[in-house]
Amino acid sequence: MRTSFWTSLLDLIAPRRCAICGGRLDSQEALLCAACDNELEKTPFLESPYDNMMARLFWGQFPIEKASAWFYYRSHSDPSKMIYDLKYHGQSLLGEDIGEQIALRHQPTGFFDDIDAIVPIPITRKRQWQRGYNQSMQVAKGISHITHLPIFDKVVKRQHFTQSQTHQENAWERRENVKEAFQLIDADKIKGKHLLIIDDIVTTGATIIACGQELAKAEGVKLSVLSIGYTKD
Repeated sequence: MRTSFWTSLLDLIAPRRCAICGGRLDSQEALLCAACDNELEKTPFLESPYDNMMARLFWGQFPIEKASAWFYYRSHSDPSKMIYDLKYHGQSLLGEDIGEQIALRHQPTGFFDDIDAIVPIPITRKRQWQRGYNQSMQVAKGISHITHLPIFDKVVKRQHFTQSQTHQENAWERRENVKEAFQLIDADKIKGKHLLIIDDIVTTGATIIACGQELAKAEGVKLSVLSIGYTKD
């Protein structure tokens, strides 16, 4: 009752807003209002995480176990507002809220049961300084809040600054753009571990492939992938 009272009082003083439409959330809603949540085109990947169109992007690229994403992403769609706000509008805490919702959706299926640790896709120091945070790290924090999995954010680093993947027109350009972009710096820490790579949006999978191949240099590593959105078109 006390929690309900303080939650209701806080909502009265500073109403929480839907991350998509901006409408006021009621006490039973988190991040999205019921209408936007119902309209969100969620992927079915968690129903078959070992074999789906996203997981197939990584077959033969590194030792992939499973892959999933929360929803299908389309640029300039209403749901894309969440991603823009997270990446470009300084709303770092939004990433944690998104991560929590992704975790709550996937946890009942046992998706996290055999995962040892979370690895957010790293960004360069320059981009970290410009943005003030790493959006994938924020999402990883939210997932960790629910799953209690540790975050390994210092086992691989981004070596150089590349153009945004959104500026690349095809899969080949995206892969060339991130070629040798990552460096494994602590192989001993991840030896024999099953790691969950976290990214915001997966399109061709080029960034994750580049990072995953570097992580796979550690002995006995297995990798899974989880993202906010997946671009299917």
